[in-house]
Amino acid sequence: MTESYLSRIGSLIRDARRHKDLTQAELAGLLGTSQSAVARIEQGKQNLSLEMIARIGEKLDSEIVHVSSGVPQNLRITGGVKLSGEIDVRTSKNAAVALLCASILNKGKTTLRNLARIEEVNRITEVLTSIGFKIRWLPDSSDLEITPPEKIDLGTIDESAARRTRTIIMFLGPLMHEFDNFELPYAGGCDLGTRTVEPHLIALRHFGLDVTATTGSYRASVDRSTSPTRPIVLTERGDTVTENVLLAAARNPGTTVIRNASSNYMVQDLCVFLKALGVQIEGLGTTTLTVTGVEHIDADIEYSPSEDPIEAMSLLAAAVVTGSEITIKRVPIEFMEIELAVLDTMGYECTLTPEYTSANGHTRLVDLTTSPGPLKAPLDKIHPLPFPGLNIDNLPFFAIIAACAQGSTLIHDWVYENRAIYLTELTTLGAKVHLMDPHRVMIEGPTKWRAGEIMCPPALRPGVVILLAMLAAPGVSVLRNVYVINRGYEDLATRLNNLGAGIQTFRDI
Repeated sequence: MTESYLSRIGSLIRDARRHKDLTQAELAGLLGTSQSAVARIEQGKQNLSLEMIARIGEKLDSEIVHVSSGVPQNLRITGGVKLSGEIDVRTSKNAAVALLCASILNKGKTTLRNLARIEEVNRITEVLTSIGFKIRWLPDSSDLEITPPEKIDLGTIDESAARRTRTIIMFLGPLMHEFDNFELPYAGGCDLGTRTVEPHLIALRHFGLDVTATTGSYRASVDRSTSPTRPIVLTERGDTVTENVLLAAARNPGTTVIRNASSNYMVQDLCVFLKALGVQIEGLGTTTLTVTGVEHIDADIEYSPSEDPIEAMSLLAAAVVTGSEITIKRVPIEFMEIELAVLDTMGYECTLTPEYTSANGHTRLVDLTTSPGPLKAPLDKIHPLPFPGLNIDNLPFFAIIAACAQGSTLIHDWVYENRAIYLTELTTLGAKVHLMDPHRVMIEGPTKWRAGEIMCPPALRPGVVILLAMLAAPGVSVLRNVYVINRGYEDLATRLNNLGAGIQTFRDI
């Protein structure tokens, strides 16, 4: 077995052991081996036979390795149960992917602390591993260590992994510092309609990057004589567009001014990380960023991304739809204030602790305790805006919140062509959702939820919205093919079960 394969097997075994609440010594006792042997296995330093892998899987009640058959993972949800207890918000998925891309800039070792262990991160680490980076999860942790190669080899890129994530577009910014000419597979990810990459390409041309779309790939060439001579005005205030320009500017030795920049949570995390690498950035948290880059970055760095406001909103929506009182800890309040203000107009109440600081030393956090009670529909439509407006990724959660409120609520998703359509799946569960056009739905509440079986939409947030609605529906519901949820959430079913939910994972045979 190769070293990378053993490391991946070791990580799976470690995660399964933790899920069973076993120590290494306890697992060693079940296997009739030593604790040090289990430690070596989990670190990927022990050769394993298929028989031993099967034995470990049996003791952990987990299928460590299975023959790939394309059989999707499904969820069986027993709904109508109130939740209770406390839950921590995990670190940001979108910050994680930005920081993984930023690690390409660094010739030193990058250690990302408490990283979200999700499928999106897995896809990017697979791509990085395939082009020469050494990636390993540190023992008994969610800390990821990234060691760059002497020379990146794009000829060995894992195209399958690359095509399964839209994040691959953010490789353009860092790779332009490594190659005069290079090629990347087309980006994939959620099915949210046409999302053009043109804003990325327009902005990166200021750095001499020219990209041609061919069959299945982007072909890029770099003119080293070109550098920004005037402010770059982004044609859309997009998160990934801003990040891509930041990654290009970070190792551009001049000063780059970015206007109409996103100031959203993941962009702020990326800025804090780049500043720790020696890049000068002014205007953090505003729509104008002034970046003075450094031509060479070679630093061993440890960094902790902040908590995920979208996960925080997901957990808050779970409490609302089930009428539950729970405490959500480590909520990044700066990126939830508009959402809470909208909820306040609907009659929702919650209590907040005094603020404290995230491990990144920058983001403001609170603990939030929900208070169940009757809701009324807002007088105005609910729609997203760039930060500090209501987050586009939080908008779908207002669909199930509106379904619990008395009256009619208009949800206007003006960004994506067809994400609103996925919200009509809630009708299977008893909600009254009227599709007005590809961008708008009218929702009438309150809803008498009922159990149902639904194929998970191919978009992350609508998929979670349906899962949360199933928590409210008395009886047994089934949500099929939930890979898209695993892309953005770590152990969501298990963590909801810890609050009292009844969710089982299964596969069709």
